[in-house]
This record gives sequence, C-alpha cells and structure tokens, in this order.
Amino acid sequence: MRRRLAREIAVQALYQMEMNNVTAADAVAMIAEEASQEDSELGAERSALRQAVPRALELVEGVTGARSAIDGMLQQYLTGWQMDRLSRVDRQILRLAAYEIVWRDDVPPKAAVNEAIELAKHFGTEDSGKFVNGVLGRVLDELDTLKQNRPI
Repeated sequence: MRRRLAREIAVQALYQMEMNNVTAADAVAMIAEEASQEDSELGAERSALRQAVPRALELVEGVTGARSAIDGMLQQYLTGWQMDRLSRVDRQILRLAAYEIVWRDDVPPKAAVNEAIELAKHFGTEDSGKFVNGVLGRVLDELDTLKQNRPI
C-alpha cells in the first residue's frame, strides 16, 4: 500500500511540477498536504503518508534527474506519438514507470507495469490503461538492452 500511495503522490507531484514549475520537494509536500484532507481523492491516513512521502520524493527526484534520458527512451516506443503530444497524466505515468523499470532494481518490472496501468486507469482517460500497457510492454521486451545502455 505504501508503494502504491508513493506512486500516486509521485505522479501527481510530477504533474504539478510540469504545470506550475515548482521543485520536487514543494510538489510532493503540496500533494501530501492535500492527501491528508478527509475529502481528498487519495484519502490517506497520516501514518501511511509519513511512510509514503520519502519514497514519493525519491521517485520524483529520480524521474526528474533522468527525465531527458527517460523521454528519449520512451520516444522509441511511442509509435505515431510524440512525448509532448501525450496527455500530461499519461506522460507522467510513463516516466515514473520507465524510471522504476529501467533505472531501479528494487521493483520487479512487471509489478511496475501493473501499477502504472492501475494509475493510468485511475488518473487517465478510458484508453490510458491500454496505451500505457502497450508502451511499457515494448519497454519490457527490450529491458535487458535498455538496462545495459541506460545513462547513470
């Protein structure tokens, strides 16, 4: 549950950063504050938030640090699409999942894909889950090569 909450916070924080030009720490703090409200969509308990926020910040900073490499890698798998033409939500979900799949070793790749699909269904459009699944499925097909060639 903590990892899912951290991912939800991270996706929303990445979105905030793109929309409002704020730092990772500020974006995560804003989302965590909002999530602590009773009527929040996340509706998280404070203890769960305290555990999820450091991981969310770590994810957001990781995505931000590798963003150009992530975007370049994802572009190879976006048949007929450009990164800047994707919905902002789908773009953040793909970035987060790609970071977890290729740049991190503490998350099983298929678990990261499944979580990304669930995030896309929750935050995206009706077709977001299928779209994210298709793109990340192609990433998984070439995962060994991608991990060997990833910028550090």
